[in-house]
Amino acid sequence: MRWLPTIHRVWALAAVGVAAGVAAGLAISLATNALAQGASGSGAVFDVTHVPPLLTVPDASGELVYDVHCSAAGVDDPEANCSVSGTVFARRVGVGSFREIPLERRDPVTRQLAATVPDELLDSDAFEYFAVFESAEAEARLTVPPGAQSAPSVSRRLRNATPVLLGRHSFGEARRSGQRLVFARWGDGPDAAGLEEGRNLEPVGASAFDVDASGAIVVLDHANRRLLRWTKGTRAPVHVPVSINGTIADLASGGDGSFYVMETTARNGKAPLIRRFDDHGRELEAVEAAEQGTAQIRIGPDGPVVLQRPSHQWMPAAVAGVPASQAAQLQRGRMGRLLRSGGEVVVLSRTNELRVAVVAGGRSTRSWRITSETPLGEVQLAEPVGRRFVVVVRLYDGRSDEFAVLLLDRRGLVSRTTVDAADWAEAAPLGRFRLVGRDLYRLGSTPAGVFVDRFDLEVR
Repeated sequence: MRWLPTIHRVWALAAVGVAAGVAAGLAISLATNALAQGASGSGAVFDVTHVPPLLTVPDASGELVYDVHCSAAGVDDPEANCSVSGTVFARRVGVGSFREIPLERRDPVTRQLAATVPDELLDSDAFEYFAVFESAEAEARLTVPPGAQSAPSVSRRLRNATPVLLGRHSFGEARRSGQRLVFARWGDGPDAAGLEEGRNLEPVGASAFDVDASGAIVVLDHANRRLLRWTKGTRAPVHVPVSINGTIADLASGGDGSFYVMETTARNGKAPLIRRFDDHGRELEAVEAAEQGTAQIRIGPDGPVVLQRPSHQWMPAAVAGVPASQAAQLQRGRMGRLLRSGGEVVVLSRTNELRVAVVAGGRSTRSWRITSETPLGEVQLAEPVGRRFVVVVRLYDGRSDEFAVLLLDRRGLVSRTTVDAADWAEAAPLGRFRLVGRDLYRLGSTPAGVFVDRFDLEVR
């Protein structure tokens, strides 16, 4: 991948105007998949939130529902909602022109606007859509998602999803212990990882990790503004100083010796930066994210892609090897994540159900419908491994939580094990697991320090 050689160049264009992190995660991640857009001007407030039906089943409702909050400038009464009109534009994916469907207020009490998708679109393999909202009182116009027809939401029909029934989870049973590969105590010494106070007064440290092309484990020690890199067979890490901002960031190895750090904290009201460093910590490029929030960075077939908020779309940080402007990122947003190997993974998550689909050539080639009596949290990982597929999802109740590792094939559940949450220190909410080859890696922490374990998925 080619990035421009100028050091410290930041590419920034005006972006088109909250919901992700642990609660909403990825379209390869997520707990609610809610996306939101907001605009403000002259003191007015105008916000729209929508949960897109990414993966539907035959008995699905054809309703597209949007929660709208609008307050005109100078109005302090939270119940005095200003008037909003809206239209959904929908069509079969890539076929014909977008059809206009007016949004209507179905209930005078709620602040929801809804539209009914025509049966011919709902019953198709996939349809795409976006919505436009206007308010004269707020003097604002919103498009959801912001890329409009260039990057619409896509709803796919699951016709033959394989059912997976998890039942009620017994915490602590079938728990696996991985092979401890690296460990660093908390501190600022040469072999330590730093801690700092988080937003909720909980400790934050070693926010992300990855495994590079050589097999070395790299941990982002953001508190000490450096990378800790363990080569194979070594006990002490090499320090790579990096210039980064913010208490929590995500990390991805570029595969060519470089590293990408996705910051989550912006400066001076601008969007966070996505920085690229060489193996000596020299900053090669920095690109401004299209939106004010970021949740995850991974490497796709054409370079780094970032899960952004509030649109909750994956957007490329580069196009044709060149850092992407904010406008270019918005125009290429998508709800699913493109994998390095090609194809796309889409996940729709609810409290007690996950729907997962592998998409290739615009069609769903494999899909699963996972149900659980125990509540499901964020999906940390959902990727193919050989001919099988692995999902790592948090399970929780009022007292305990841990991660379930589900190995799936076309017939259903192949194996199910659990892994201790091991998240004493706060880290990037969607950065605790990596799939490398046929092994699963996990970043964990205790009051003593941070570590990385490896688990054999026993896929041959």
